[in-house]
Amino acid sequence: MPCRVLNTLLWLLVLLGAACQDGSNSNSSANSQRLSLNAAYGTPVVDGSGADAVWENLDWQPIDQPWQRQMTQAADFKGRYKVAWDENNLYFLVEVEDDSLTENALPNIEAPRLADCLILFIDEDASGGDRAGYNAFVYHIPLDGRIFNAVPDSIWQTLDDHCWMRHIRRDNTSTWEIALRVYDGKQYRPNGENIPKLLKEGKKIGFALAYGDRDSEPQWENIIGNIPLNSQKAETAWQNTDSYLVLNLLR
Repeated sequence: MPCRVLNTLLWLLVLLGAACQDGSNSNSSANSQRLSLNAAYGTPVVDGSGADAVWENLDWQPIDQPWQRQMTQAADFKGRYKVAWDENNLYFLVEVEDDSLTENALPNIEAPRLADCLILFIDEDASGGDRAGYNAFVYHIPLDGRIFNAVPDSIWQTLDDHCWMRHIRRDNTSTWEIALRVYDGKQYRPNGENIPKLLKEGKKIGFALAYGDRDSEPQWENIIGNIPLNSQKAETAWQNTDSYLVLNLLR
């Protein structure tokens, strides 16, 4: 084979190898930016007890990442959760120990930031991006059991029909057991007839969870989440879904 042809072939092989390596690194980098969590299949009884086989077989996941201000002391806050699913719902078991549980003193005011509050972030297709419209739902669940979604124009919208929930409070410990319907936000119409998604094995859902802790100040002193966020992302986490972990529905 002529030397010129051989050199050309060798050069092409070098270029092809570099391209493949770049592509591999790019995919690896993209995947490394999204944490993941596997959700087990099962249908618990939503009674707040957590006494179901599906929960007993799952490990607790921590709620220990400071999203706003510094991490609180263990005596002030400790939180953990589990996630399961079936064809109709996502299920959450959340346990929070808070040394000062604060309910909204003005229940007629739709302002979840005035009370201790559990927050669920759901991106139905894990597509990421801005949550404009209903690309993602941000469910705020205060101690009184109402459910609010933070819509993009900052108006609080009640979505009590999106989930069935039982909250049990013993001293400073709150336990939530929640069955949450999952909606396709791109097809969702406010006040319209919206049909929940039928869930199936292999589906991926963008997910994050946080707790807004209010003790003595007018609003939350701290927000503690289940995923690490830098300070810039923490301020905009509810507006953008890129930082959510990927929830894998597995049997």
